[in-house]
Amino acid sequence: MTPHPLPGAFAMVDIPGPVLDADTAAHLKKYGVRSVCLFGKNIESSQQLGRLCADLREVLGEDALIALDHEGGAILRPEFWPFAPSAMGLGAADDVALTQQVSAALARQLRGVGINWNFAPVLDVNVSPANPVIGERAYGGDPALVTRHGRAALAGHAAAGVAACVKHFPGHGDTRVDSHLALPRVDRTRAELDAIELAPFRELLPQTPALMTAHIVYPALDSQYPATLSRRILTGLLRQDWGFEGVTVTDSMGMRAIDDNYGRGEAGVRALEAGADLVMALGRREAQEATLEAIGDALGSRLNRRKMEASLERLHALARQYPAEADPSLNPQDDADLFRRAWAQGLTPYRSPVAPPPGSRITLIAHRQPVRETVSEAGADAETLARELGQVYEVNLIPFETPDGIDWQAARATGNPVILATTARHLHPALLGAQPDLHLSFYNPYSVLDVDSPALLAYGFRPEARAAVLGWLKGETVANGILPFGQS
Repeated sequence: MTPHPLPGAFAMVDIPGPVLDADTAAHLKKYGVRSVCLFGKNIESSQQLGRLCADLREVLGEDALIALDHEGGAILRPEFWPFAPSAMGLGAADDVALTQQVSAALARQLRGVGINWNFAPVLDVNVSPANPVIGERAYGGDPALVTRHGRAALAGHAAAGVAACVKHFPGHGDTRVDSHLALPRVDRTRAELDAIELAPFRELLPQTPALMTAHIVYPALDSQYPATLSRRILTGLLRQDWGFEGVTVTDSMGMRAIDDNYGRGEAGVRALEAGADLVMALGRREAQEATLEAIGDALGSRLNRRKMEASLERLHALARQYPAEADPSLNPQDDADLFRRAWAQGLTPYRSPVAPPPGSRITLIAHRQPVRETVSEAGADAETLARELGQVYEVNLIPFETPDGIDWQAARATGNPVILATTARHLHPALLGAQPDLHLSFYNPYSVLDVDSPALLAYGFRPEARAAVLGWLKGETVANGILPFGQS
């Protein structure tokens, strides 16, 4: 390590648009940034994305780490590649070979354009139906299910040459608060954490190249600090007790769980002191600079030199093992059939649903225009669903703005079978006890526990998911998935 390392070696930032402009490039060089996280704002086409990654690699250097949240389901930013199913859809199919194949295909999409780090798989055990941010992003509510599919996902990424990053350690599956908006707390005993939240992370450490922290307080592990800022958790538990040798990266420090309670610069330094190797300093330029300047000041004082040298070596090793070099021979369309098959294989019946006969008249109740919420993309809109179901039925559409505006009496008055399609990230109390003839769950799978009717779960709203549901409605596809969470 140089006598005065640049602070950007320990920070990941984002950039404002689809092109690496000169001002942003100068900002990255000034602070010695080597890691960038991309978002939808940076993505327009495969060709553009490949060019952006090449430009980034030229500025970031040979240790470049270019990352994306590319989980599947609702967490997919590129709109021009085939869409992989959500983790919970794969958990419902419970075919580990399929999970490995899908994960390898997701990684190939990234490697084709030069992205070398995927912030997946999610190892959270989603035990809370009310969880506002994980839900179908998890493989399910059973630690053994999550572990076996997490292992398959890690193997798929490794085989395809992209670094995986498990998240959100020590576990985000039992929260009822979104850490984008506030600071959650999980009040489980240490024995409960060991049996549920911690189990997949600990079991899969030997296959894990990188791990992302959660902005959550776990009093049984550290009563004072959230995991991201906890030396007891990131150093004591993860490094010393478990012997983890991979990279530890924080979740975004711009999330309000951290930003509202600790402030950017100080929180970034605390995370490094706690044992993180890389701080995710996302957001506007001044917020990035606050973190970078604070890290720079702390490198000569608060931060342990030997620890920072170890962090640099881990980051270098990750970039060396998974170089950010594009492979233009990879064609994402080659995996389109795999993804279609995977979505169909996850279709899950709940309470023995029966489709109305093709050609009959139905009344469809659906959300007029779902909106994007925090990390997840917006679900399918009512007009799209009506148009597609029109391939099977004569559709009378009743769109709603919010579920409490549904006129069930008017829907019943038509005399047609009533189909409710749910396409929202969050559950809504107005749907509790609703009784359509058939419920098509296109997004939050836990909605079937509230709606009092037979249902078909797709675990997502992407075109491939909707095509799988249409196949079932036509009688061409059998729903053989197993509900990957408890019903109580």
